[in-house]
Amino acid sequence: MTCVLLIDDDAKLTALLGDYLAAEGFSVSIENDGPQGAAEALSGGYAIAVLDVMMPRLNGLDVLRTIRALSTLPVLMLTARGDDVDRITGLELGADDYVPKPCTPRELVARIRAILRRMQPVTESGLESDQGDAVLVSSGLTMWPHQRRAEWLGESLRLTSTEFSLLEVLLRHAGRPVSKQDLSARALGRPHTRHDRSIDVHLSSIRRKLGLLADGRSIIQAVHRQGYQLLKD
Repeated sequence: MTCVLLIDDDAKLTALLGDYLAAEGFSVSIENDGPQGAAEALSGGYAIAVLDVMMPRLNGLDVLRTIRALSTLPVLMLTARGDDVDRITGLELGADDYVPKPCTPRELVARIRAILRRMQPVTESGLESDQGDAVLVSSGLTMWPHQRRAEWLGESLRLTSTEFSLLEVLLRHAGRPVSKQDLSARALGRPHTRHDRSIDVHLSSIRRKLGLLADGRSIIQAVHRQGYQLLKD
């Protein structure tokens, strides 16, 4: 059974969401306190954490910093509707995605499942791979999709689940631009909307982790009106 951790100081909301998730077949634990939530998230017993931004003592962004310092556990942020600052900050800190509050339990479940599906390797069609542990290699980047493992210039590359999925899609299309619509559908599991900056923020984080090539360029290039492209050997 997939274990989900809810971290939110709103006890009524977490009870409601917890009941719905349980009815959908998830095992659910609830923490209504930031520090306790961070400690529980780092226990290794969960497939994903759902984390509210606005909490006393230790807010959600600080909880996320604590988690990301030690773990790549998928984290779905709950943000105030229309609050782009918290949303972008959360993504920059390593959140896998966000859901604006108030949200319906059905929407939350759909987003959780989309994130968990990202943990599976993708193919050209966007479906799970059935080709075994095929290794993807180009321009100093090596990925083992079934192991969810990546190396850059021979060194281990630490990525969140969303970052891994985005980079995998780009690597499978190395040398060709991939639109934001396709990146969002294949890596995030949801349609891209006009003002959604999630793809840009995630790719900016990946670029920072990869650094620059010898000629000063990033291996990930923005292609005007076409999306993003991974440079090919």
